[in-house]
Formats: sequence, structure tokens, C-alpha cells
Amino acid sequence: MALEHATIPTYLTAYYSIHSATNSDAAHIIRVVAVEEMLHLTLAANVLNAIGGTPDLTAPGFVPSYPAYLPDGEDDFTVDLRPFSPEAVETFCKIERPGKAPSGSSRLVRASDNGRPLLAASPTAKGMRFYSIGEFYEEIIEGLEKVAADDPGLFCGHPALQVGPEYFYSGGGTVITVSDLDSARRALRFIAAQGEGLDSGIHDADGELAHYYRFRQLQLGRYYQVGDHPDAPSGPPLSVSWDDVYRLKVSARLADYPAGSELAGAARKFNADYEAFLALLTKAFNGKPDLLQDAVWYMFRLRDGFNRLVRNPLPGSDGLHAAPTFEIPNAVGPGPDAARTAGGTAQAVTR
Repeated sequence: MALEHATIPTYLTAYYSIHSATNSDAAHIIRVVAVEEMLHLTLAANVLNAIGGTPDLTAPGFVPSYPAYLPDGEDDFTVDLRPFSPEAVETFCKIERPGKAPSGSSRLVRASDNGRPLLAASPTAKGMRFYSIGEFYEEIIEGLEKVAADDPGLFCGHPALQVGPEYFYSGGGTVITVSDLDSARRALRFIAAQGEGLDSGIHDADGELAHYYRFRQLQLGRYYQVGDHPDAPSGPPLSVSWDDVYRLKVSARLADYPAGSELAGAARKFNADYEAFLALLTKAFNGKPDLLQDAVWYMFRLRDGFNRLVRNPLPGSDGLHAAPTFEIPNAVGPGPDAARTAGGTAQAVTR
């Protein structure tokens, strides 16, 4: 859940940095992915609830301190809060990049694998990384399989805690309720496939593009069609204007705002609103699933808070504009320096 959430602030920052009535193709792609990350977050919550866990998006460390490493152990790039730009899209592609190990036994590999970027640290095997995010999910599935084989009562969660498809709809898929090993497998593999296109390729069985290839369209300037090679989309041209964007200060912090200024107040107000959004999601995942629709609406209601910041220059920043900081009291995790340690990474994975 921490992994799925960590992508949402970076996608929203890029989305709201785009000038109104411009870059409609890019804005649509980013917005759809952000909504589908909410779907992934919900699926992960359903799995956690199914095995008797308690989702808590307000827990200490749940929100990363940007710039940050993703909380699944990736350490060859950081995720920033930056405006829509080639650099932002490159990061999006790294977040969603595909990768399948040659075999299950090679899912865990040494971090020094000839300099090849490897993802997801193992909390139990020091110096090892998972081959990819998709393989990270496969390892979770394998773990569930092994535990379920010895513990028939693994899936002990109350059915009332499940968020059903009637509470969340996105054009990219519906919620899967989890009650047993089979439904848990389907939920987790759906997340990996929709993000990376791991097993289904560019398009899934419903003809939807995986997130990685949605973002690749922005880099290649053209839409994919069914049957296209991954590096050669043949659909209509996709127009991108990199200049029609507010030049935000990358990964701004509250300390960057003049003390007592209106912008500082707006940044704190935004963080309070985002904290309320996380609290609303936590309630939705703990027995009040009808609140999930309100939470999705609330996520885009944050637009007003974004606009109060991104449309205004930040004093002392050479013309750069202000931006939300996503600093949530008591819920913000360590930054990338702390995450470099094996212990910090293990805590992030197991949190």
C-alpha cells in the first residue's frame, strides 16, 4: 500500500502543473493513471484486510519524504515532486518499468548484478534485490501460498472490510474482493499487469494499455495500437507542449516558504487537506467502503489547493513557482539518505 500511494503525489504534481486548456493528451494520461493507482491501493488494502491486517495510511512513515526512493527497495532512482517535463515522464517510466525474472529461482538477485538496475530489497536477505516490481508482487503471492499451505485460517479477515466493485469504478478495471488465495492472486497480479504490462504485453485482455506504455507514448509522441512493437507505436500523433507548464520548484519543502507568508499558509493548508484525504481512505478501508467514492472525489478536490500554490512564484527561487510539499505530520517517512541503509529499506518494505 505504501508503494502504490507513493506514486500518487508525484503524478498529481505533474498533472496540476500543466496550464489549463493545454496538453490535453498528457493530462488525460496522467489523470487516468492516478485514478488507477487508487484502484491498486484499494486492491492491496483488500488483500491486507483478507489476512486480518489493518490498513492505516496515517501511520508514521507511510508518506515518503520527497525526493524519495520508492518503499519497495528500488535504489537506482528517486521519485521527485516535479512539474510535467521530460524528466518527470522519464521517472514515471522508471516507476512502472517492466521486468520479469528468467525463473522463479532468479527472482532474488544480488544487488551488484553487473550494475544492472534492480528493484525491491528483501527484508530477510541482506544485499539482495528483487528483479522488478512485478517480481516483488510475485514474491508476495508465493509467500501467501506457502503460509496458506500451513495455515488454513490465513484468510480470516471479516468480509465487511472488503471494498467491492460497487464502491469504486475506473475505466481501467474493477475492484476484486479478496476472500481466499485465488482472489488474492488475481488482485495482486492485476496490479502488476496494469502497471507494467508484465505478462499481457502492451495491452491487457481488455485492450487497455499498461501504465508504462501510456507514459512511453509521451516520450515517443504517438499512440499505441494493438499489435505494435513496444518501441514503435503506429497510432495517431500525440501532441506535447513542454512549455505550457508552471515551472515548479522540484520537491519543495515547507522550509522553502517565507515564514508567515500567504504561500506558507497555503502549503500548510494543502498538507492538512491531504492528511484528511489519507484519513478518509483509512476509514474506507476499515469498514466504511462507501467513503471510497468520496475519497476519489476528494483527491481531485485538492485542485484548488494546488492552484493556490503552483500559479504563484516562490520568492527567492529564481522565478520558480510554489508547489505542495506533502509533508504530513507524523506520517512522513525518511528521505533517500536514510533509505540507503539496509535496515531502513527493510523497515520500508515491511511497514
